Amino acid sequence: MPQNASEHDDREVAFPVLGMHCASCALKVEKSLNETPGVEEATVNLATEQAHIKYRSTVTNVEALGARVKDIGYEAVLPEPQAAPGADAAIRDREREYREAEYNDLRLKLIVSAALSVILLFGSMPHLFGFVPEWLSAPVTLLVLAVPVQFWAGAQFYRGALAAARHRTTNMDTLIALGTSAAFGYSTMVALFPQLFPPEVRGQVYFDTAAFIITLILLGRLLEARAKGRTSEAIKKLIGLQPKTARVFKEGQEVDVPISSVKVGDIIIVRPGERIPVDGAVVEGESRIDESMLTGESLPVTKRPDDEVVGATINGTGAFKMEARRVGADTALAQIIKMVEDAQGSKAPIQRLADLIASYFVPAVLAIATVTFIVWYIFGPEPTLTFALLNFVAVLIIACPCALGLATPTAIMVGTGKGAESGVLIKGGETLETVHRLDSVVFDKTGTLTKGEPAVTDVVTTGAVDAAELIRLAASVERFSEHPLATAIVAKGNAAGSALVDPVGFNAIAGHGIEATVDGRHIVAGSARLMTDAGHGLGAAEQAGERLAEDGKTVVFVAIDRSIAGVIGIADTIRDGSREAVETLHGLGLEVIMITGDNEKTAQAIAAEVGIDRVLAQVLPEDKQAEVRKLQAEGKMVAMVGDGINDAPALAQADVGIAIGAGTDIAIEASDITLVRDDLRLVPGAIDLSRRTIRTIKQNLFFAFVYNTALIPLAAGVFYPFFGITLSPVFAAFAMASSSISVITNSLRLRSYKMPV
Repeated sequence: MPQNASEHDDREVAFPVLGMHCASCALKVEKSLNETPGVEEATVNLATEQAHIKYRSTVTNVEALGARVKDIGYEAVLPEPQAAPGADAAIRDREREYREAEYNDLRLKLIVSAALSVILLFGSMPHLFGFVPEWLSAPVTLLVLAVPVQFWAGAQFYRGALAAARHRTTNMDTLIALGTSAAFGYSTMVALFPQLFPPEVRGQVYFDTAAFIITLILLGRLLEARAKGRTSEAIKKLIGLQPKTARVFKEGQEVDVPISSVKVGDIIIVRPGERIPVDGAVVEGESRIDESMLTGESLPVTKRPDDEVVGATINGTGAFKMEARRVGADTALAQIIKMVEDAQGSKAPIQRLADLIASYFVPAVLAIATVTFIVWYIFGPEPTLTFALLNFVAVLIIACPCALGLATPTAIMVGTGKGAESGVLIKGGETLETVHRLDSVVFDKTGTLTKGEPAVTDVVTTGAVDAAELIRLAASVERFSEHPLATAIVAKGNAAGSALVDPVGFNAIAGHGIEATVDGRHIVAGSARLMTDAGHGLGAAEQAGERLAEDGKTVVFVAIDRSIAGVIGIADTIRDGSREAVETLHGLGLEVIMITGDNEKTAQAIAAEVGIDRVLAQVLPEDKQAEVRKLQAEGKMVAMVGDGINDAPALAQADVGIAIGAGTDIAIEASDITLVRDDLRLVPGAIDLSRRTIRTIKQNLFFAFVYNTALIPLAAGVFYPFFGITLSPVFAAFAMASSSISVITNSLRLRSYKMPV
């Protein structure tokens, strides 16, 4: 098939996959999807229970992918065909309903199995409890009490194990089903056919062991479900900001419609105190809008006709009409939600180790458990069958790899969610892992370290014209330029009441300046390099330019008819928080570098004011990417912070690109981290949060390995010949459930992290 055709066929879909409980489950679904014809790449996240799939629409479709998931024993919550805007909310509602039903079912089974397990404990150990009636201790009575726990409360383990067996794989359910079935089956034989066993083991049944294992695992899953719900609170908070309805003006009437029914071009009425339903622009009226949800700025912003407004921000005391311009998945809030969802559903490279281990873990555990049974059956103490069986069950239960599968994704969910709450959007796990290895941060100057709103502070002439005429000519030339320095000069000309005219033959010289004809006079405005390259001697203006540069001001030389007529000094104020951001980055052990097109003196003056270590001056916009590449060639791991279109190549080149959210869409698209607020103190905050998240992942993996590997020798009875100790299957179940809970709880500690702003 031609390449352009295949590109059009490529599609992506994400949907919840329910019923996964361990790393092996997630790997099984992921492997099955990747083996589906037409699937180019599939990743499955255990913590979010989400599958992200890239596929060829000419070969397969979403329904076929969902059927594949169902075929291996799991539930896929698929989007509706040709879903309208707002369908994501419907999917979330169905997913929430499913989870609530699953949670309630788990709770009911836990209550019943816990009650029966306690009764079984009393009946199994009458010597410890003097009030136990004789009939309750009868093995057949205990069998009757154990059946509901084993085959009703534990039915989900059998379903999962059978589904895995049909596809010749194993998972956590396999271990639980085998372990509890071994204890239950052995006890059933003792209860129904005691004559088959030696006298010393008749009456010794382990129904309570099988029941307590199931009860503890159900408890672990219930607590795990609650904890996993807490890890995704960032998404819930963002979704909660979305208004449910909008008041649309149609045919002279106000009509309340669902937010999913709003179309581009609709006129919407927003009353005081309401959340703005979608992105758009004011067409009538005036109000003050609380945009802190996006900008973090607590002071309301005045909005008048033609001003843009953003969905989910809060209207103040005024009422106004607005035109809808971006609806559904195109709104700013929807884009933020998608970024957070993508990040939380991503995998960090460090997870590959856990995935690799999990793929071999269950088969290895089955082998270890089998060897354990054989060894103790042959060489164990009397009664050898009982001893071998209990160690066999303990090994199967202690080694369930649930914690291993949750170690990485839960930390990523909480870390990226916490970042989103603080105005830092992190693209995914790979970004998190790269950020913690950074050693250098490069800041673009204009619009990043500075506010990007320069103003003319000095006008020095050589005497050819007066200051007012110099500004008038320079401002007329700059009228067609979009550069911030040009804007400052034009603003100065307008403020002085100059009669500006349109230039003729306008020519922008990238990175240097401009030239044009004004009132029949040839005007050149730009850098000292532009003047010398054009053969204009700087003369006395050179000293004035050096003095202004030493004060940290950007210098624009102006030549009239090939003679230097004067110098204009322009200052751009340092962005609030820039110095604090640099100091915090130094505290994190990072080198801070500034890149700018300004001359060396101006750049050094600004760097000194902010506290920056190293300056890359007189860098043309198209050379920023090359400068970043040079830093990487020095062996540095580089983050680039910028906001403009000309920063996009450098952002993409850097190991981590960080875009100021107030910047352009192309810069944000090229970046790995987006700062929703234009506060540079979020930069060290994002780096510190990433480091803490990776540290948490490593701690989680350590906990998981300790639980899932270090205790296997104890469960297998390795220490029995030396110390006379073994691990009860009930304690093994408790430890296994505790491992998952400890991993999630450790991840949840990230929620207490405080950004520096």
